[in-house]
Order: sequence, then structure tokens, then C-alpha cells
Amino acid sequence: MSLGGFRWGYDHHSGDTDPTMTTATLSHGPGSPGAPTRPGVQIAVAGLTKRFGRLTAVDNLDFTVEPGRVTGFLGPNGAGKTTTLRMLLGLVQPTAGTATIGGSTYHDLAHPLQTVGASLEASNFHPGRSGRDHLRVLADASGIPTRRVDELLELVGIPAPARQRAGGYSMGMRQRLALAAALLGDPQVLLLDEPANGLDPEGIRWLREFLRHLAGQGKTILVSSHMLSEVEQTVDDVVIIANGRSVAQGPIASLRGEPTVFVRAADEAALRSALLAGGLLSEPATDGGGGLTVKSHDVARVGELAFLGGVALHELRPLASDLEDLFFRLTSAPEHRNRNLGAPPPGDGLPPAPATSQDGGSI
Repeated sequence: MSLGGFRWGYDHHSGDTDPTMTTATLSHGPGSPGAPTRPGVQIAVAGLTKRFGRLTAVDNLDFTVEPGRVTGFLGPNGAGKTTTLRMLLGLVQPTAGTATIGGSTYHDLAHPLQTVGASLEASNFHPGRSGRDHLRVLADASGIPTRRVDELLELVGIPAPARQRAGGYSMGMRQRLALAAALLGDPQVLLLDEPANGLDPEGIRWLREFLRHLAGQGKTILVSSHMLSEVEQTVDDVVIIANGRSVAQGPIASLRGEPTVFVRAADEAALRSALLAGGLLSEPATDGGGGLTVKSHDVARVGELAFLGGVALHELRPLASDLEDLFFRLTSAPEHRNRNLGAPPPGDGLPPAPATSQDGGSI
């Protein structure tokens, strides 16, 4: 089938009732690489703050999410990610600041379901109702034809299991159903909280390619996740928060820093001189194990200079600063330690649970 130029193919093994075991392939139909059919919608968070009693869950947070890009929203547990998403959806009232979608708060959107799709919980289904019936109730309430429900169930790979009771679904099936619900109104913006939880590797690969496809259509996508290696393969930009504050944000490539080469030799003084003769500055490696680091993307050039200087190398490799390294480097500082870890100060209880009621158009 084709939906918005995106085709989903699937092969069910005989007797397979778990869609996370589905083998998926993707292909792009005619016109799929085209420009967005509607103007892009920006997410903007400015001075956003939320306090629960004496606990500040979100603290003067600022960031934007641009159309046509997938943005990863990262932070340790308790950093304020889910509270921020709930404020964007109008489920939690900010103490200060604004959280807008296309310049409007969620409650001021003229057509919420066509503007924003969200998946914050993969268990927000009546256990006695089938997945298909769950989507039909949402569709009927919003004037969306039933054929859209069936298209989405096929798109996310659960057309047959969706006729079974949701109470028996695996976590992977619940995630796929939640994604289908988020896409029901063909929204311009997607807010997804841990969408890959419970998916098998094939499902994760499908999700990655699907989100990239949606971004290519001009949709604005904000993904909160703890799966750092997967996020790194999916997103264009990242926003990293700790204790409700932004600690880094921007294009993922720019946050990794300068390309660096690690090189080690028995005679490090001779190695340093050989590199300097070729115009490359080096510094001692900071891990205490010896060796030098060179700010360069050209590993071969470093090796060539060592050879010309008559220096035998023991080790030569690029140092890639991956997202996991960046994340832990930025969030492990004492001032960013999760304030929810350890015993709370005397008299401080847990903050009240965020509101869980949802506008019918948000999912």
C-alpha cells in the first residue's frame, strides 16, 4: 500500500502474532521525495519553567525544533523531558515561559489533530478493546474516515493483530499502535516519547527510516529517547537537558567537536617533532595511557608524517566522539546530577503526578 508516497511491505511468518517479528521493507513511491504539501510548523520553547512544590522539573528552558528535521530530546531520567512534552501538549500548565507549536499554544490550535500527533505512553488503550476499535473511536470523534484507520494499521505492520484485544499486546505492538494513533490526523508535528521501546531490531530500523521519510516531507519531529546509539543514526539535531536545563543543543555533527586522531609510538618526543614538521600540533592523550591526540580528520596524513620522520607507530586511529560520549560528558558534571537521586531533603515529598487527561485531538 502507499500512503503519502511511502510504501510499506511486510511478510508475516505463518502463525506469527507478534508484529515485532515482522520483516519489513521500505520503498518510496512516485513523488515521495517532493517538498512538503503544507507550510512547515516550528516548535518553540522559551523560558519554559515548571515547578512542583519546591522541585523545579523544568528550569528556564529554551529550544526550537525546525520543520523537515528530526530532533532528539535527550537527558537522564528525571531531567524534565516528559514534563516538557506534556507542557507542549497542554497537559501540564507551565509555571513560567511558553511552549508553542506554529506560534500557538496547543489549546489555541484551530485543528489540533491535523497539527500535532503525540505518543507519550504506549499503554493508553482500553485492554478489552481491539487496537482497530481504539483507532476507530478516535477517528469517529474527529470525523476521520475508517479507511484511514486501516491504512495506518497496515503502515505500522499490525493489520491482523489490531483486531485482537489490546490487553494482550506485546510492548512492540503497543508502540506501533501508539504511532498509528499519533499519525491519525496526518499531523505536521510529531512528539514521540521513547517510540523504539519494545521494538525488535527490524522494527527499530523501520522506525528510523520512517521518521527520516516524514522529515523529508517537511514534518517537524521531536523524539525523546534514551537509546543513544539509535538516536545518533536518526536525528539531525539534538537538545540535551539535565535537571530541567539545556546543557547542549544544535546539529549533531557540530556538537561532536573537531575531528581528532589518536597516535602512539615508543618515542613520543620524536613523534611530536615529526608531526610539527608537517604543520600538525599534538597534545598528550588525556586518558593517562600515553599517546598523542592530533586535531585532524586526515588519519593517513598523520601516519605519513610519522613515516617521513622515521618514527615507528604502535597505534593510529580516529577518535570519534559519539553521541553517548557527548551525552555523559555533558550530564555527568556535579551540577547536572539528577536531583531525584538519593534521599530528598527533609520535608520534600515527591512532586504531584502530572495531569494525565488528554485532549481527544492530541493522540
